[in-house]
Amino acid sequence: MEHDDEIEKISKELEDMLQMTSGEKEITTGENDLKEGNEEERVTYDPQGERAEQEFDLASAPRIRLDIPVDGMEELYDRDLDYGEDLEQEKEKEAFPDQDFMDIPEEPEDDEDEEELEIGQSESIKERITGKKEGIASSLVRPSDGLLAAFFVPMVIMVIIFAQRGIFPFGEESFLRTDMYHQYAPFFSEFRYKLTHGGSLLYSWDIGMGVNFAALYAYYLASPLNWLLVLCPKNYVIEFMTYLIVFKIGLSGFSFSWYLRSHNKTMDFGVAFFGIFYALSGYMAAYSWNIMWLDCILLFPLIMLGLEKLVKEKKCFLYCLTLGLSILSNYYISIMICIFMVFYFIALLILEGLKSWKEILIRGGLFALFSLLAGGLSAAVLLPEIYALQSTASGDFNFPQTISSYFSIFDMIARHLPAVEPEIGLDHWPNIYCGVAVLMFFLLYLGCRQIRQKEKIVMCSLLLFFFASFSVNTLNFIWHGFHFPNSLPCRQSFIYIFLMLFTCYQAYIHLHEIPWKHVVTAFFASVIFVLMAQKLITDETYHFSVFYVAILFLSIYAGLISLYQKGISRNVLVLLALGVVSLEAAVNTTVTSVTTTSRTNYVKDNKASSELADSLMPGTSFYRIEKVTRKTKNDGAWLNFPTVSLFSSTANSDLTAFFKKLGCESSTNAYSITGSTPLVDALFAVKYGLYSEETEDDGISVPVSSKDEMYLRENTYALSLGFMVPYDLENNWQLDLTNPAEVQNDLSVVLGANPVLSEVPSEITGTSFTFTPEADGDYYVFVSNKKVEKVNAQLGEKTKSFDNVSRGFLLELGYLKSGEKITLRNDDNDQDLVAAAYRFQPEGLESVYNILNRNSMKLTKWTDTQIHGTVTADKAGLLFLSIPYDKGWTVKVDGKMVEPYKLFDTFLSVHMTAGTHDITLEYMPQGLKTGGMITAGSVVFLLILAGVSAGKGKKRRPMRVHSTG
Repeated sequence: MEHDDEIEKISKELEDMLQMTSGEKEITTGENDLKEGNEEERVTYDPQGERAEQEFDLASAPRIRLDIPVDGMEELYDRDLDYGEDLEQEKEKEAFPDQDFMDIPEEPEDDEDEEELEIGQSESIKERITGKKEGIASSLVRPSDGLLAAFFVPMVIMVIIFAQRGIFPFGEESFLRTDMYHQYAPFFSEFRYKLTHGGSLLYSWDIGMGVNFAALYAYYLASPLNWLLVLCPKNYVIEFMTYLIVFKIGLSGFSFSWYLRSHNKTMDFGVAFFGIFYALSGYMAAYSWNIMWLDCILLFPLIMLGLEKLVKEKKCFLYCLTLGLSILSNYYISIMICIFMVFYFIALLILEGLKSWKEILIRGGLFALFSLLAGGLSAAVLLPEIYALQSTASGDFNFPQTISSYFSIFDMIARHLPAVEPEIGLDHWPNIYCGVAVLMFFLLYLGCRQIRQKEKIVMCSLLLFFFASFSVNTLNFIWHGFHFPNSLPCRQSFIYIFLMLFTCYQAYIHLHEIPWKHVVTAFFASVIFVLMAQKLITDETYHFSVFYVAILFLSIYAGLISLYQKGISRNVLVLLALGVVSLEAAVNTTVTSVTTTSRTNYVKDNKASSELADSLMPGTSFYRIEKVTRKTKNDGAWLNFPTVSLFSSTANSDLTAFFKKLGCESSTNAYSITGSTPLVDALFAVKYGLYSEETEDDGISVPVSSKDEMYLRENTYALSLGFMVPYDLENNWQLDLTNPAEVQNDLSVVLGANPVLSEVPSEITGTSFTFTPEADGDYYVFVSNKKVEKVNAQLGEKTKSFDNVSRGFLLELGYLKSGEKITLRNDDNDQDLVAAAYRFQPEGLESVYNILNRNSMKLTKWTDTQIHGTVTADKAGLLFLSIPYDKGWTVKVDGKMVEPYKLFDTFLSVHMTAGTHDITLEYMPQGLKTGGMITAGSVVFLLILAGVSAGKGKKRRPMRVHSTG
């Protein structure tokens, strides 16, 4: 054979190596590790080299390398994970330190520390080799399967729960709940419509009279995975969202397990147990429907790993890219991540024991630079959102004047118990469940001698800080972007869960070294805590079974640890542990999460409504449609037609206030056409209405078409998108009157028209209000007692209920016949139903229409971001545009740029002289161009740094040398 001499030499050296290592003690059965895929020692990460003993000096063993592949000895030829190359790489690192993008020399460490580190590294290499060689063939579950289990088990659990709950396609239910029902589904539908129909991602007329879609995209839709919507059929948007949530839950488990494996340099199946609890934690049980947050949850472990590499190795790109992707995906949760990064950076400096100011400043500079670059990468999405938020109710904040605490640490720790109802309301409870075993493992962590005291102090300090953040009002305010959250409390608690699971994993990987008496002590201490919680906690969210279930699972985990330390078969133990962990996570998720709503009802009239709306296109003039019997305030986005109503965190606060003055329903983040009169419809260019039942001929609207019990009607007196109004209208119209009916009548008076609402005689009898219509027509009631929340109306044989009456909107009773007594009751509390009833007068609306329509704008072009038209003004005045004021709009009159005016502190308007004028409006979100340039500059800068780093790495890398000694 051509290489016989070389093979003979290698064989001899292998014999020498075997003789050298033959004195090693064999691994006993008791050392079989639950977390390994073979019968070998657990691989642990020991950066300080603090090992109790060193079995042999691997660094002194002969290193064998084949220059060419040889049959039967392939693994000696260019294999990444064998010890020869590992040692060669360690040797290269010593000669040529691996740095990220700048050649910054490290400060010399103590010789003793360097020696211990070398021992730890050599031992780690040896353990990786052992893991490759022994026992894998006989194992049913390999160590590498841990990542797959962390990914698939949470998804399988979720799908099983969906099937049990009858969620489509297993039934006719859906996972839509809270904001996912009212906001996310409509916005996903609008995003899909734009992607499939070529619409602009900068502006949308289908939401809230016209909104900055770039800002809405940044807040709700920026996850890169959402672009897969382009492949989704129209009828399955709900399912796309539902199973994308399941996929992200699986990715969360995978990323956390990957972090544990990378941080600890382990190769064990046990990372799956902790990944499952991260993916199906109490945070996920409460907020998994909040699909826009989940990208940050799954990216967080990678961001943590990136920051560790930055501090320990000065490798910065993983941190920068993952943090940038997180900020791009959801800036709000990323605020909390960025806050924590500052604390964790300081913690890492302490843990690494950096004493040189030079090294500290270098790390601090890298941290600051690459954090800014991460923000720069997302600036194209982030900057337009920042500008848009300045016009929302979140634009202002008031720092708490006093410091207070919500609850005790004991009560917060009790939130670790399984099957505790999650908090998503206005109470401040954190959702921190992540497996009941953490009660026991955290105590084992504190008592484990193999873990450095410095690490324990740092981690406990961080956990204690989070308890304070959950409970202290000022810290809670800061964590949530200098605002108190409107429900959905403690949105940063996923970081606490990460830290708790991380500390417990440190105890887990030392289980074979922890004395049994410590396990017994931790078990009984945990059980005593559960018993105390049962005695002391009276909150209704703690069902009596919670405490029994907690003790049961604690007992099972203690039994598993006992079996492990007794050396039971690894295959049996891993499968048992996986089954128990999966069962606990599934029980908690089933009990505390996955509520359903009827999918059938949500999509019932979608097809008919969409077809009726589509029949109006292409329109000859601008129009808006309102779905009178709507399911959400965002039905226009859900069904893709231009509309008025909106419920969004990006809602314009000025528009919200204006709607309330006119008698329409509005709240902090929403405004709608509920409570509107035909006058309001006319002013806002609401030309069409969709009804679920036929209506009486009221002389104001006429039928257009119908389909499958949905009816389309046209409002006869709807005005154009723009029309001329007098200069003095803003000063003369009394918008601050407390009764919206009087506000609408005052507009008619100022314009020189007839009143539109006429009060009718009525009677107030305690909690009842009655009146009798004197003529057929549309009737409205205004309740002036703000302590009344709910009203039930008896309208002949029909009944109608009104909620949130304290918001001050007009109650639409509909078309009533004369002579039939109408009764309204406050059945919610004992407050008097102080109210007034009004009949709408079509002749008043006609007179207003004739005045305003005389000088209305005629549109020649209407797209998502452009409006072209002409207007003839009899005299100088203001061109009122029913478009929310936004600095992104530029206006040209007769080809010349003019400064738009903010009319009523709400709407876009333009000063006009008498005569005929060409009007051009174009939209570009404020900050988009600047943000785009910052993003482009950040990308270029990062590419340059990557190129420099790669070039230096190439120069430092020596020629490969094949040697046998």
